[in-house]
Amino acid sequence: MALVKEQAAAVKALLSQLPKVDLHVHLDGSVKPETLIELAKEQGEPMQLESDAELLAQMKVEDHCESLKEYLDKFSFVLPYLQTGAAIERVAFEVVEQAAKENVRYIEVRFAPQLHRMQGLSNHEAISHVIAGLKRGEQAFGTIARAIIICLRSHAEHLNIDVVEEAARFYKRGVVAVDLAGDEASFPAIKFRQLFERARQLGLPITIHAGEAAGAENVKVAITELGATRIGHGVRMLEDPEVVGLVKEKQIPLEMCPLSNIQTKAVTGWGTYPIRRYMEEGIIVTVNTDNRTVSDTTIQKEYELLMDHCGLSLDDIGTIIMNGIKAAFLEETKKLELIASFSAELHARGIQA
Repeated sequence: MALVKEQAAAVKALLSQLPKVDLHVHLDGSVKPETLIELAKEQGEPMQLESDAELLAQMKVEDHCESLKEYLDKFSFVLPYLQTGAAIERVAFEVVEQAAKENVRYIEVRFAPQLHRMQGLSNHEAISHVIAGLKRGEQAFGTIARAIIICLRSHAEHLNIDVVEEAARFYKRGVVAVDLAGDEASFPAIKFRQLFERARQLGLPITIHAGEAAGAENVKVAITELGATRIGHGVRMLEDPEVVGLVKEKQIPLEMCPLSNIQTKAVTGWGTYPIRRYMEEGIIVTVNTDNRTVSDTTIQKEYELLMDHCGLSLDDIGTIIMNGIKAAFLEETKKLELIASFSAELHARGIQA
């Protein structure tokens, strides 16, 4: 037993030393609880909570979460405090800080600017402040940080068009792509063909949340109709072998978020989590946190869970890490530099990727 514990500790220590990537992490799902308390006080609305446990219950999902819809309810508690430029800039900075502590060298932080306009911020101002926070984080901690701008399934098309056009103004100035998120089951991907046609006209790379709360068809439409070159989650692709074949043929990377997928019941449990099957079939998989606070997770925790529950090896984790940096929406010169440095570091640790 002591030997097993020693081996587990050695694996954790090695994982902590590896360079890492997080391509799918939401700003408003990764707010530190202590920061939210401070923001509430600064904004003149201190929280009337009895204990830290009560606060965490509002911000973190419970094990008995029944659906993506229930999971998304946690965001409504946090959002009222993220309505000023200073607040979202601080949170963006702190997401980079959290990632850097795990040796994450590159992170793409996604957010929906239209959710931060209750007190008068424009889309332009919201994006500006988040990029400013990410840049400060990059300068302070050395982790390269970029933004992905989210359109929301539940919003009117003209509102989403405004977001896409604003994102284009910041493209290659901190913004690297646009996304579609929200209640996938109620708003299938096909409804957003015109929106993402506009994004393509503007030259924006596209990733789409698909195959999470709804079936494989949404993944197919995201790729063939919306122009997605990456897919967020994609855990339900196995419902249609044709879609699995499409993703493999086009080499579309998946932004998988294991713990979140378990919590939202996108899959029934670890026994059916498809990551090993995908890897065996030649699908490009990346592993990400999704929502650091809501899911109570870190990128290292995600790796450890996959090793414990899905039988992944250190070499598998190395492959996933390299997949992540190769799939990054990062300017080519910097991406090639990171690919080379990641490869060298993994090799030096004895990891074949």
